[in-house]
Parts: sequence; C-alpha cells; structure tokens
Amino acid sequence: MSIQYAVITGASQGLGKSFAFELASKRYNLILISLPNQNLTGLSETIQEQYGVSVICRETDLSISSNVIELTDWINKHYQVSLLINNAGVGGTKRFEEASQSYLMNMINLNITATTILTHQLLSNLKKQDKAYILNISSLSAFSPVGFKTIYPASKAYVHSFTRGLFQELKETNVFVSVVNPGAMSTNSGVSERISNLGLFGKFTLLEPDFVAKKCINQLFKKNKVIIVNPVSWLFLKILPERIKIPLLTNIIKKEIQ
Repeated sequence: MSIQYAVITGASQGLGKSFAFELASKRYNLILISLPNQNLTGLSETIQEQYGVSVICRETDLSISSNVIELTDWINKHYQVSLLINNAGVGGTKRFEEASQSYLMNMINLNITATTILTHQLLSNLKKQDKAYILNISSLSAFSPVGFKTIYPASKAYVHSFTRGLFQELKETNVFVSVVNPGAMSTNSGVSERISNLGLFGKFTLLEPDFVAKKCINQLFKKNKVIIVNPVSWLFLKILPERIKIPLLTNIIKKEIQ
C-alpha cells in the first residue's frame, strides 16, 4: 500500500501548526506548506521525532499563482494525498481607501485563488484514494460584512460558498468536503492582545488553536459538512438583523485602527 499524506497550508504557526500536531497524533503523514523563513523544517523534525510519522515540508508563497501550480504539480508527481486542509489565509484591518493594491491583491490571491486552485489541482489525487477529505478554513466573518475589513469577510464568504457547492458535486464520490467557520484565535501574543483590546466581545469569542484543530478533525471524520466551533458567536451572527449586526461589528472593529 502506498503511503498517503495530509497536506496542510499555513502550517508553520497558529491553527495550521495545531492541525499538524493533531493529525500526526492520529498517525497521519504530513506535507506541510508555509511561507519561507518560518522555521518549517524545525517544526517538521519535531513532529517526526515525537510521532514517528513522515513529514515533508515545502516553503512557498501561495499568493503567487504560479507557485501554487508548481507546488501541486510536485505533490501530484511524488505523493498520494488523502486529506487537504486549506488553512493558509490572511486578514487585516484598514480603511479600504487607504489600503494598497498589493495589500488587497495579496488577500484575494491567498484567501480565494490559492484555496480554489489547490483544491482543483489536487482533486484528482484525492479521488484515487479509498477515502479522502477536504477541509477549507472559512471564518465566522463569512456570515456578515464588516467595515474596515471589507475584503476579508467577503473572501471568507467565498470560501464558505465554494466549499458548500463543491460538497454537492462530490457527495457521491470518495471525497468528503467540509468547511469550518472559526472565530478569532490566539495564534500569537500580538493577535491575542489586539482581540482582547476589543473588550468583552473580543475576550468572549477568542479560541485556542489546539481546541479548534481537535474539534475540526473529529467533526471532519464524522462527516459534518459545516463545522461550528463557537456556537454562541455563530448564533449571534445568524439571528441578529443586518441593520443591527453590520454597524455593531463595524464599530467594534473600528477600535483596531483608532
């Protein structure tokens, strides 16, 4: 039997790193992807030593489409993939008119284009396995536009919609497709401090990446199509009228740029 791998993008820190440890604990071999100079080699060696699984790492900038194609060609040529986690993404808070073109395009290319093309290019590989999974990382912000973020919620709404549509296409195949909509996570001290500064709302909704990763993997293997890790925040965003929700969230986020 050929060795099968789980591909994780954005794997060097935060939720991606937590996914790597969680899957390694379940004896998954890993292909970890991150930006250059993120000490991905050190992380890979640590996981290999701790869990005895095969860990391959590749550093590349997924916001550049040619890099995505090069990466997927390399994976398809050398490895069998049974799980793809599209975790790489980028956010930010800026006034739209003050954001640079490179800032906007980087977010669109990474959050939307890379997720789409990675999935498209690796799908034939996934379909060769007996069982395979795709997990796309969206966000609670997918359920509401927010001023001063603008592009980020829109990009995550795309990820959610794309995943739900792909699930319908593939539901009669061996590839199960799921999306998770986590809230804010304490991926590093800077993010945690920024979110905590938003007051009770920020502190109440903050999640630990290890908790999110464990719940996501458990729910994915139970074949939950949409994974909600913070049900209170999810319910808040689903039931609150937009005329209240959008101004409220915008005022909260505006504190980040004041």
